[in-house]
Amino acid sequence: MQLKQATLRTESVKSNTNISFPIGTILAVKKYYKRLGLSDIFGKFKSRGRDINSLNQALLSYKLSENQSISKASDWTNRDELLNTFNLDSFNQKTLYRTLETIGENREEILADIQDVLFDMYDFEHTNINMDWTSFVLHGEKCPLGKYGYSRDHRPDKKQVMLGLAELASPINIPIGMTVREGNVNDQVHFDDTFNQVKHHLRKGSLATFDQGANSKANLDNVDYSDMKYLTARQLNKSDDATWIRSFSKSDAELVDEKYGVYGLKKIFPSRINYLFFSEHLYKMQMEAKERKVQRLLDEAEAIQQSIDNNRGLPKRFRINNPLVDCEISYQTRLTTLSDSEARKILKQAAITGREGFFCLVSNKNLTLSEALKIYRQKDSIEKIFHSLKNEIDIKPLRVWSEHSIYGALILGFLAQLFISLIRFEHKELKHISPKFIKISLMNLTVTVEYLKSGKKRRIFSNFSPISHAILFKKRAFA
Repeated sequence: MQLKQATLRTESVKSNTNISFPIGTILAVKKYYKRLGLSDIFGKFKSRGRDINSLNQALLSYKLSENQSISKASDWTNRDELLNTFNLDSFNQKTLYRTLETIGENREEILADIQDVLFDMYDFEHTNINMDWTSFVLHGEKCPLGKYGYSRDHRPDKKQVMLGLAELASPINIPIGMTVREGNVNDQVHFDDTFNQVKHHLRKGSLATFDQGANSKANLDNVDYSDMKYLTARQLNKSDDATWIRSFSKSDAELVDEKYGVYGLKKIFPSRINYLFFSEHLYKMQMEAKERKVQRLLDEAEAIQQSIDNNRGLPKRFRINNPLVDCEISYQTRLTTLSDSEARKILKQAAITGREGFFCLVSNKNLTLSEALKIYRQKDSIEKIFHSLKNEIDIKPLRVWSEHSIYGALILGFLAQLFISLIRFEHKELKHISPKFIKISLMNLTVTVEYLKSGKKRRIFSNFSPISHAILFKKRAFA
């Protein structure tokens, strides 16, 4: 009796010349590149040699797929099937650097043209904007934009560049402007570049929302003189302590957010309105942070006292560790005369200001307390764009050297993010799908080019998903 095989044998793998690549990303890039008329925008800056638009589409497709480096982008594109897809002849990586240089040299006109196209093509329901600024780590020493400054990437040891973004506020959430400054420029100084770049496209009375770091009298005046409105946060001061914080009572305030226990008061002045809030949730978080700080300071004091008691040198973390600095430091703690509870009380008195849980928004537009809080909270959408640029579009770390190539690399990153944002805007069912999953869905749609014995080629498309189908084939929702 012959036994039948119950399971399939493991297939033996044979080498072949077939090639697969993410066609979904390429199709999406080509679709939005054409829709925005980017060929006309970029084509006027390069008429000889390799077609700048084909190179741009290859770079954007790579940025939305593997996205490692310019040299890797050159290797990725310089395969026969990819070259045919982008209508290119073989090239070396210097061609891509020259492309970035060309884009960077003409950045102001390119960004202005992109803005014109966006506002001509889409009838946006409003032109309220969010603005924010962040830093990107820069590798290399040659670019004059690279400066040491406050690093949002927690890399103070590296030079950086500063990037400012303006986006149309919720529910649109499309980036419309990008500015780049030296790595040591703060938000208050950078504000003018970012706001002035987009303000001529905004309707009168549009609301500009930005955080406390960019709040200055000059910036608020700039918005006011432009017939716009602003909403920002401001730092609490001693005057606030005396006039409302010490006398604050929930019974006299309006309950704005029951979930987080947010209460508010509104104070109207001739040129502005202050929206004063107390949050039980924020108070709890800040007090827990203060408790951790008290414990850390107490641990440090005990470590120092133990070194003194044992007649030993101080732990390394309390010393100046620089071979060029010669100094003698003596320490004396108060722990020998204090109980643990007394020590904690002193540390708490130093750490707790009485402003815990309180914050203040300011605007030249008369909003309700609920409106002011909701609009300011929605500003975090631009933080999500920064997260996408750094993690999904993956701009960082910048590894190009000249100033123009830095601008060029950032503009391509901006365009890649713009495509993702337009996808989420046009297809309402994708509004809450993260850029990461949109990118993955497009990457998963692949084409395999099979080389047959007859010499012919066969293309096999695979891994369609509802997301990639909606992006590439479904009629856009806003039309």
